[in-house]
Amino acid sequence: MNQLLLPYRYLLVLVALLQFAAGPVQAQSQERLYHTDLLRDGLITAGGVTMSVTGSLLLSNKRQLTQEDLRNIDKSQVNKFDRWAAGNFSQKAKDASDVFFYTSYFVPLLFLADKEAAPQAKDIFFLYAETVSLAGGVYALTAGLTNRKRPNVYATDAPLEERLHKYAENSFFAGHTAATASVAFFTAKVFHDLHPDSPWRPVVWGVAAAYPATVGYLRLKAGKHFLSDNLVGYAVGAGIGILVPELHKRSRETSWRLVPATERLLGESMQGVAFTKRF
Repeated sequence: MNQLLLPYRYLLVLVALLQFAAGPVQAQSQERLYHTDLLRDGLITAGGVTMSVTGSLLLSNKRQLTQEDLRNIDKSQVNKFDRWAAGNFSQKAKDASDVFFYTSYFVPLLFLADKEAAPQAKDIFFLYAETVSLAGGVYALTAGLTNRKRPNVYATDAPLEERLHKYAENSFFAGHTAATASVAFFTAKVFHDLHPDSPWRPVVWGVAAAYPATVGYLRLKAGKHFLSDNLVGYAVGAGIGILVPELHKRSRETSWRLVPATERLLGESMQGVAFTKRF
């Protein structure tokens, strides 16, 4: 099983426990910020998990590289945009990226100490599970269906077991970067929605952008992914992290409405209706 998929199992269990614990906190008198539906969102989350499992099976069944394969590869086979990274390898960078990766999953738990988030906790963590499952599912399925050698496969100074690793052709796209981007941008987006007047908004967004960028840099230096892999992973993760809460928002202030309207036409008052959108 791909190591990237393991945290998703544990996280979904954690989120389920948090939802149970947060249940009594849900304030009935306070309008919900997000609208979640157990059936609809449960099916979406299950779909993400299904993609993860399917992708994991595809990853496990890939043909492993051999020493003969290594003798026949050359950096010139890599596109010009990414070629400069072919041959990168750093165990320290890999280990550092893993630390960022695993710790990122616990960042949204900070919402448990947020007074504004407490009444919304059940919805927030439900959407968090959906975000993580989708990010993991899209990554696993994509990596399982594509074969792209990692930069460290071209590193003649890297250990042979690293170059011949069973996941040596899972370069596209960057899973660590996608996962941390989904978590970081989800956290920033929810904070943004909860605190419309907070002066910390730019700081939170800045940290959210920098966190997965750091992971991407470390994965690039470690020889695990090319630049294009990281760019795609960053975009996929950030997109999912932002869109999941945005598409579930319940805001009367930004909704289209059909309202009565009065207009004057040629000096006469005309009664009717109009579509309006409040900002």
